[in-house]
Amino acid sequence: MSVEQESAWLLSAQAGDQTAFGELVKLHQNAVYNLAYRILGNRAEAEDAAQETFLRAYANLDRYDLARPFRTWLLSITSNFCIDRLRRRRLKWLSIDEPLPPRTALHSAELQPEEAAIASERAALVQRLLAELPPDHRAAVVLHYWYDYSYQEIAEMLRSTESAIKSRLFRARQTLAAKLLAWQGESQLTDLFETE
Repeated sequence: MSVEQESAWLLSAQAGDQTAFGELVKLHQNAVYNLAYRILGNRAEAEDAAQETFLRAYANLDRYDLARPFRTWLLSITSNFCIDRLRRRRLKWLSIDEPLPPRTALHSAELQPEEAAIASERAALVQRLLAELPPDHRAAVVLHYWYDYSYQEIAEMLRSTESAIKSRLFRARQTLAAKLLAWQGESQLTDLFETE
């Protein structure tokens, strides 16, 4: 998909062409859903958030600045919606019982069953640890480490400053490292008791 094609769809969508907007949805739906899932940790809520993102984007297309990347604008809407949704829960944390959605394989070699099980466990652990972060920290981590956005881009998306984003990421890394060490300690303790 070329940048020119996306720009053409954007111009048509801003002129009221619903089919062109549908093409934009198809192009960006996976990125929007994945971000919502990483922040919310629940498939059904992520689907709702993705749908709400596209409804809000369509309703506000006249306010979209063509000089900015459309994907960045969409992910900004997604992250802000998800953070608001988490804040409304008033620190009621999610249970992450579902495995992460399958990722597209970049090569044809499939994981062996043991490797797949280990990868699934790691993904579930990462999702569980992410769920324990405050919503604004979680959004910053996901946008930076999963989507490779710069501090400045994240600050714009989350309506914050670069220094605040750097601080959130620093604190989030510290928190995640401490939780991971605690989890590894518990895991080793459990292994010790199981071998006796």
